[in-house]
Amino acid sequence: MRIILIFLCFVFFQSCSFDDKSGIWKSESKSIKEKNEDFSQFKDLSTSRSPFNRELSIKDGFNFILPNPVTNLEWTDVFYNQSNSSKNFKFTDFNNRTFRSKKITKNTIDDYFLYHNENIISTDQAGNLNIFSLVENKKIISFNFYKKKFKKNKKKLNIIVEKNIIYVSDNLGYLYSFDYQKEKVLWAKNLKIPFRSNLKIFQNKLILSNQNNQLYFINKNNGDILKVIPTEETLVKNKFINNISLTNESTFFLNTFGSLYSIDNKKMQINWFLNFNQSSNISPSNLFLGNKLINTKDKIVVSSNFFTYVIDINTGSILFKKNFSSFIKPIIINNYLFLITKNDLIISLNLDNGEIIYSHNINKKISKFLKTKEKKANFKNISMINNQIYIFLQNSYVLVFKVDGKIEKIFKLPSKLNSQPILIEESMMFLDSSNKISIVN
Repeated sequence: MRIILIFLCFVFFQSCSFDDKSGIWKSESKSIKEKNEDFSQFKDLSTSRSPFNRELSIKDGFNFILPNPVTNLEWTDVFYNQSNSSKNFKFTDFNNRTFRSKKITKNTIDDYFLYHNENIISTDQAGNLNIFSLVENKKIISFNFYKKKFKKNKKKLNIIVEKNIIYVSDNLGYLYSFDYQKEKVLWAKNLKIPFRSNLKIFQNKLILSNQNNQLYFINKNNGDILKVIPTEETLVKNKFINNISLTNESTFFLNTFGSLYSIDNKKMQINWFLNFNQSSNISPSNLFLGNKLINTKDKIVVSSNFFTYVIDINTGSILFKKNFSSFIKPIIINNYLFLITKNDLIISLNLDNGEIIYSHNINKKISKFLKTKEKKANFKNISMINNQIYIFLQNSYVLVFKVDGKIEKIFKLPSKLNSQPILIEESMMFLDSSNKISIVN
């Protein structure tokens, strides 16, 4: 009997390791499982598509040249800025929750929100624009554009804000502008085909795409169509959302067919285009699944199903092609690319010469740091903060890596992350699992 008790105790303690108690390996989300299953058809890869899976240490004597961390004051684009990249943000890293609002909405919130003039602008699947004033500490506006006949429709709103005007497109084909200070719709259009992209603004132009991969240039002042550029349409809709990034000269448009277009911002004419779909057979097993575009002044980075491409912005020529790809939007800091691959590597790439600076298996790093059995983490966001790489997990843990790829610490946010985090005035903001605004510094 005593031997049986000892054996049971041994099994119990083996199963109760620190990582299970901490919850760092837990997904805590059904959507993560569904997301992984979306890509199950790509398991039978050919040899030529075998993904990069090596771990490489940084070379002795290599030093990153980084810009000083900046205090960010606004977040008016869901992907932060025109290039969809970000900066080296300054953060008062005490991990103390200094503010938590009342519930913003009872409906399912969208993953991205904006910050403008001390107001947090969020959306939900009921089609509400929710504006919360941090100055007044209350929700000041909850605007719903839709009539009763659309009440049961699940809405997906795409937003961008300039001055006091929020521009909104949706999955019903509506496009409108809303002055949230005056609480007034300035104009509204029904183009009848669901919109399926982020929004960008260049001078007087609002730029977006619909689900048929048509790229629109809209007069932002009255909603009139300035130009429509048709691109390849896919009959079978996948989960990739058309993505747009900008420079001052060009618009870059990555569509669901896997084609990247460069369009002159002023002339609204195509400069060049490339296709990254590896097959002309558009079947469910060959759908293009990419990531958001990010660009610097002279290069643009595209992640496709199997490869990451670095492309010359002016000519469209492919400078480098790497056999790894990413689900999570990468970041570019001073011509260094930092990304998380589909097989859970953190990679830093030198965009000047295409060399991999380092490559590390994140799950191994977590396991070694915590001294626990290795499992699989689920990632939500990668950012550079205080000269370090912050990786946000779906379960609200945060991994902090030194810029050279060494893990520095792991901590858990005081509220469960339910949106993409943003950095404002050296604080971190996000919507939590109770649809409340949390501010951490």
